[in-house]
This record gives sequence, structure tokens and C-alpha cells, in this order.
Amino acid sequence: MIDRLLTTVGLLVPLVMLPVLEIRDTHVFNPSWPPHARLHEVWQLSTNFGIALVALWLVWRRDAVQLAAILGLCMIGGSLVAHLLAPVYDGALIYPEGPGGVILGVPTAVIVPFATCLAFSTSILLARVRNRSSE
Repeated sequence: MIDRLLTTVGLLVPLVMLPVLEIRDTHVFNPSWPPHARLHEVWQLSTNFGIALVALWLVWRRDAVQLAAILGLCMIGGSLVAHLLAPVYDGALIYPEGPGGVILGVPTAVIVPFATCLAFSTSILLARVRNRSSE
């Protein structure tokens, strides 16, 4: 059951947190962004939202927690890849006028995806143990 809860909590990031943070004037409605960049932002948000809904269905209707957590890792892990590669494409971790913060010197824009990926990874391991014990 803990594996299901960890995956569900992790899926709240693309389902709730990211839309709340990004459907505003710092991202989707940012007048300084080119229209094509805003299109990609909405595309990314809606794709991740849809994948997260499917993942929730997998968790609670199909008991496919591992697959759901892997999908979550793909979505949220991609943000960590984007952060790591930011110097290559002149990206920025934090939008200067946007929401954010720092905990122990680390931006929350890194802590949240890292913690979420940790939750998904833990969920995968717990689901694997649960599946082996039921065999």
C-alpha cells in the first residue's frame, strides 16, 4: 500500500503542482516568451497531465504500481535532465520573477523533482518486493 501512496503523491506534481506553478504569467502567459515556446510549455503540461492520469489509473485500477512509477520517473526525471543540461542550451533553473525558494542552499526547483524521483524509485522497489512475496 505504501508503494501506491508514494506513487500517487509523486503524481500530484504533474497533475496539480506544475500546472498551478506554470499556468501563469511566468510561463504559459509570459509575454516575453515566443509564442512557439509557450506552445511547447502547454504541450508539455498537457502531455504530462495525461500520462499522470493514466499512471493513477494503473496504480488504483490495475495494480501496476511499477509501471506507473516508471512513467512518473520519465516525466519528473526529465526535469532533472533539463536542469543538468541547462548550461548547454542556456537554460535557467529558476525564473527570476517566479515562485521558488531555497532550502539549505538548494533550490526547491531541484529538491521537489529529486524527492519525487526518490519516491517513485522507492515505490518501484516496494512494489517489486510486494510482488515477489505474493508469488
